Amino acid sequence: MSLSSIIKNIPKAELHLHIEGSLTPELMWRLAEKHSVSLPYASVEEIEAAYNFEDLQSFLDLYYAGAGVLRDEDDFFALMWEYLTRCHEDNIVHTEIMFDPQTHTERDIGFDIFMPGFLKAMEKAKDEYGISSYLIMSFLRHLPEDAAFDTLSAAEPYYEHITAIGLDSSELGHPPSKFERVFKKAKALGFKIVAHAGEEGPASYIWEAIELLDVDRIDHGVRCQEDEALMDLLKERQIPLTVCPLSNLKLCVINDMKDHNIVQLLDAGLLVTVNSDDPTYFGGFLNDNFEALHQSLGIDEKTVRTLVANSFKASFLPQEQKNQLVEKVLSA
Repeated sequence: MSLSSIIKNIPKAELHLHIEGSLTPELMWRLAEKHSVSLPYASVEEIEAAYNFEDLQSFLDLYYAGAGVLRDEDDFFALMWEYLTRCHEDNIVHTEIMFDPQTHTERDIGFDIFMPGFLKAMEKAKDEYGISSYLIMSFLRHLPEDAAFDTLSAAEPYYEHITAIGLDSSELGHPPSKFERVFKKAKALGFKIVAHAGEEGPASYIWEAIELLDVDRIDHGVRCQEDEALMDLLKERQIPLTVCPLSNLKLCVINDMKDHNIVQLLDAGLLVTVNSDDPTYFGGFLNDNFEALHQSLGIDEKTVRTLVANSFKASFLPQEQKNQLVEKVLSA
């Protein structure tokens, strides 16, 4: 069996996926027409052509504009259902999905609109495809910590449906320390904790996420190599890194996929996983990221299986279920 076939057929988990970042140009166009939203593009093709970013901020500007077409419960159902259908096609059997409430609440679209849409699609995917899925509620770090506290309070009716609290958006100038108090409260409420760190921001942001936010996982984290002591800590404590190769390339964290350090991190004993981040904006879903690593870094079947096993080890699934899935991946 070819490695491409193995990548396609092996059961996988995805741990770093922003649901708003899975919005396809076709769905954006369709919803814009539905709600008579004026887009600065004349066609689906023009939207696709706009997905050419200089850096994280230029991506975020388009990302937030695209989210503006999401208006009612059916829109959020459609967004989630399209992603989970793609999971089924790519044999992703478990996914932990980030969503950005503030992107919507700032447009006066509340939890009572987007959460029912998300949850109906997740339940349908569980029933029809057997896919398990968890939600990670992320705070936008370019907004003040007080806004994060407000979001945490507004989410209270839906706490039972939220597994973890995360931190995303513009990293530079917004260190994890800015949100220390709200994450302490989230931890006390029983949520798992994740945070973007060490993508555009320095290795010191990873230290802050670990020491001040008490994270269970680091999202991205590729700049950890800049700090030997940090590498030792990540290895010793097996704090997972949810690495997103095509995202790193698209946002110019690296200039060429051949320069990506994911295999070096894996060889150093870190618990590294592969994810797609914002797949429609960054040129590929999960399997595409594995294919890119195969084409550029020459990863083999053993490495693919190790990375996939890591995705289950790093997940928030119950331990017994993790063990079964890891064994299935490694013993095949």
